[in-house]
Amino acid sequence: MSIKLENVVYTYMQGTPYERVALQNINLEIHPGEFIGIIGHTGSGKSTLIQHFNGLLKPTSGCVRIDDIDLHQNKKLAKQAKRKVGMVFQYPEHQLFEETVFADIAFGPRNLGLSEEEVDFRVRKAMQFVGLNYDTVADRSPFQLSGGQMRRIAIAGVIATEPEYLILDEPSAGLDPRGRREIFSQIKNLHAAAGNAVVLVTHNMEDVLQVATRLIVMSEGRILLDDKPETLFWNYHEQLVSVGVDVPHIISLLKKLRAAGLAVGECQLTVEAAATAICEALGGQSRAE
Repeated sequence: MSIKLENVVYTYMQGTPYERVALQNINLEIHPGEFIGIIGHTGSGKSTLIQHFNGLLKPTSGCVRIDDIDLHQNKKLAKQAKRKVGMVFQYPEHQLFEETVFADIAFGPRNLGLSEEEVDFRVRKAMQFVGLNYDTVADRSPFQLSGGQMRRIAIAGVIATEPEYLILDEPSAGLDPRGRREIFSQIKNLHAAAGNAVVLVTHNMEDVLQVATRLIVMSEGRILLDDKPETLFWNYHEQLVSVGVDVPHIISLLKKLRAAGLAVGECQLTVEAAATAICEALGGQSRAE
């Protein structure tokens, strides 16, 4: 049970003067229950990579499988496999098109052939997950709501299909700090409740630290690093900076303190944990003096 990419290469506009290799020899496996962050500078291949996860793009060479089903072989089996993957694109509110919030969220479940009773249940459940009040907004036009609410509706529409693999491309782009915190809190709660795999593409390192348990770093169409966030940010600090990845401020601060001689603990990824480590180090330093 996994999404598996084997030796995937993807070339845009192959055979033309504008030919560009976007992915190079990608080997990757995503398992159920994982929460994966994908990071990298603009143009590193992040969005191209995730569009292979549900067959939106076909590899120029190589193979993509969902639960051992090749997405570009048996069309009937591939169609069923693709339904296990839910994709939320950047600025997902642009995907809204129905007259009411209910109809927009219900589109995916109805497309799966579910009964109206099950559709209604899933819409209500998805709206609750993203913090939308059913009685207040279900019958309203999504285009009368705020940008943050519209984004929640779009995310709810994907959640309502109950995908085993949820792929999110910059879900907090353009939101204010409060809206960003709310979106990530809801995604984290969904992952905890449903146990599905979540893959998050983001430029915000502070956000990804709050949720991801595995981090994939893309650079020039390749997977440069793949490890736990604390390992990557602490042990590959200079390498990340060299490929245009912003290292969380808290990691940079702790490294500077260590370089200055303060024995702070490694791999502290939250402000609270870092503050504790600094206090402990200062206390130990005072006792030593």
